[in-house]
Amino acid sequence: MRIPKTWVRPMTERIIKELLKEGLVESAVPLETLVNEAEAIITDELTVEDRLNDEVRNILKKFEADIEKGRLDYKKMFDLTKQKLVKERNIVI
Repeated sequence: MRIPKTWVRPMTERIIKELLKEGLVESAVPLETLVNEAEAIITDELTVEDRLNDEVRNILKKFEADIEKGRLDYKKMFDLTKQKLVKERNIVI
């Protein structure tokens, strides 16, 4: 995640309060519930790349021997694998 987790809650509260203040959204649930749900969604979106990177690392473990012997470049393989998964899954990073 590119921003500290401690920033997510205050950022979410500010966004929700501003949307409500401007009349751009109406809430049928209490503010706390709305903020909690929005925070979960935002956190999930902010961690997409982290989860993808973990998956790529797991995929590349299969090629660990070749990478260690210098037959494959880890950074290049990581980037190519990540790009392939992003394209296949239509992930926005």
